[in-house]
Amino acid sequence: MSKYLNLFLILIISVKVCTGQTNFGPRLTAMGNNGAAVKDVWGAEANPAGITDLKNATIALNYAKYLFDSELSRQAIAFVLPMQNNYLGFNFQRYGISEYNEIKTGLTLAKKFGEKLSIALKGNYHQIKISNYGASTGFSVDVGAIYNFNEILTFGASISNPSLQKYSTKSIANAIPTVINIGAAYQASNKLLIATTISKDLKQILDVAIGIDYKLIEILSLRGGLTAKPFKQYVGFGINYKKLMMDMALGSDPHLGFSPQIALAYAF
Repeated sequence: MSKYLNLFLILIISVKVCTGQTNFGPRLTAMGNNGAAVKDVWGAEANPAGITDLKNATIALNYAKYLFDSELSRQAIAFVLPMQNNYLGFNFQRYGISEYNEIKTGLTLAKKFGEKLSIALKGNYHQIKISNYGASTGFSVDVGAIYNFNEILTFGASISNPSLQKYSTKSIANAIPTVINIGAAYQASNKLLIATTISKDLKQILDVAIGIDYKLIEILSLRGGLTAKPFKQYVGFGINYKKLMMDMALGSDPHLGFSPQIALAYAF
């Protein structure tokens, strides 16, 4: 497959699906991209309030590869700094190839109100660059909330780009997606977490996801998940040893094929 054909396919997929910039990290990805009510260092991309469960400052690095193309990949970094009941989060990610790439940078401010409610606001800077066509930038805001109903049941909701912001120029006809996520997480036992999310991109059909996280032993967790529209399958695992965490996930996409990813995180 030629490089130009690959570029054409990537452009079509990115414009149609509008998910190239979305990176939930391997744990949430392996659970079927279930992040509306699941807290994680990468949670800011799924629900900005999802970073409010961390006890220590944490940094994470992520790399994902799309196997249908030798160059197409995604790189990301996340950092969360807890300050008592306030949380500061930073995310950066890049997706694409040399001829086409997307960059997204986000800054999250989150706050816990007691033990039950967390609310967050996130500002994003977007950039799309295409060789021989130029670049376009844009800004958006995300809002999110998570409510711990009790010790086993958690609800979450978020809206990405509720103000319907667009890119600054018309040279690249691609909109910043507006997505509504509503979800719940059920801690069935001290080993099993079950999560589900209903997502609606204003330009796409409704999607439903379900995922699990099962702690096989103290340091090893196994994960799996499904999404309905389009139908995708996900598997993965995580190793948590003292302050070091490693997560891996494998997703199956009808457009992009298999996409493995790995992340390393350290809690200070």
